[in-house]
Amino acid sequence: MQSLVGRIITIGFAVSFAACSTVRTPSVKNTTKTFKTVVVDAGHGGKDSGAYRRYGPPEKMVALDVAQRLNRKLRESQLKTVMTRDTDVFIPLNDRVAIENAQKNAIFVSIHFNDSRRRGIHGFETYYHSGVSLDLANGVQEKLMTIPHSKNGGVHTANFRVLRLANCPAVLVECGYLSNRSEGNQARDSEYRELLADRIAEAIVEQRFGSGVYRATIQVAAPPQPQTEPSGGGTGLTPAAVRH
Repeated sequence: MQSLVGRIITIGFAVSFAACSTVRTPSVKNTTKTFKTVVVDAGHGGKDSGAYRRYGPPEKMVALDVAQRLNRKLRESQLKTVMTRDTDVFIPLNDRVAIENAQKNAIFVSIHFNDSRRRGIHGFETYYHSGVSLDLANGVQEKLMTIPHSKNGGVHTANFRVLRLANCPAVLVECGYLSNRSEGNQARDSEYRELLADRIAEAIVEQRFGSGVYRATIQVAAPPQPQTEPSGGGTGLTPAAVRH
């Protein structure tokens, strides 16, 4: 009797585990060479400031600024775009997933800045979850590494919700460490944020249409962004002495 009960429990557990796996692991379609839409995700927003350190503005503000610049460049390259947020508002992660998965023949790119208690850590990092996203992640990282004095933090797998639950190729880009004096100061610079957006756009366009087709559209005098007071104090985006 005990053996039979044990077998029933074991079978029930296996069925439940399989069901959970099916729900949590969507089928990812490889659209890396056919996509017509790019979902551009600016990390954090609203009540969620993200990283906020002495040397850089709140992550939510610089992530939005880079995402807006990226959005413009992709549209100029004849790609359709959808932004998960275009203002300083809070968008729950599940809503971001719903937005990315509602698009047909698309890819997803999430923009973030990093943070660490160790102030010396710096560099660009790109994350992915599904195997079909690796090529896109490598492409983005390679283009970021063409920025002078950049450090390669590497391409890594991650279990972030917006990557794990995506049904299309999806990557998350960490555009440097706000906790690092140099990269935090660079994040304040509008020209530097323009450069970040340009390199990411180049990777996306070349992923879709092939090497050498992207034409940079550097916009030095970008439209001014709202000077939103971050929830944790500070002054939001401010000019920096660093110029490139």
